[in-house]
Amino acid sequence: MDRIKTTAPIATVSEANKRCHWSVRARRVKSHRRDAFYVLKQYEALRPDPPVVVTLTRISPRGLDDDNLRSALKGTRDGVADWLGIDDGSDQITWKYGQERGRPKEQAVRIEIEEA
Repeated sequence: MDRIKTTAPIATVSEANKRCHWSVRARRVKSHRRDAFYVLKQYEALRPDPPVVVTLTRISPRGLDDDNLRSALKGTRDGVADWLGIDDGSDQITWKYGQERGRPKEQAVRIEIEEA
């Protein structure tokens, strides 16, 4: 199986530190989930069989600490799990997280999926 490696134009924020109305947050998370799912749709023929390792790398001008990084990528994680057809809490998926410094105003998430 080839490794799937793609980048989604998702602008992530620290959900733990964001103070906003619950509906604004829900809309943002739903958007991240949908965007991740549809970016992966082009790789239907390459969908790996479980177990898999998924690496989500946040690309942004500023970094986040570990717990904020995970909360910022929760919607993306859900979208990847939807595409795989597996619950995101399943032991069939090993989640890895990273971040890279991007150019000013650059916001994206790199998604890498490979068989374990």
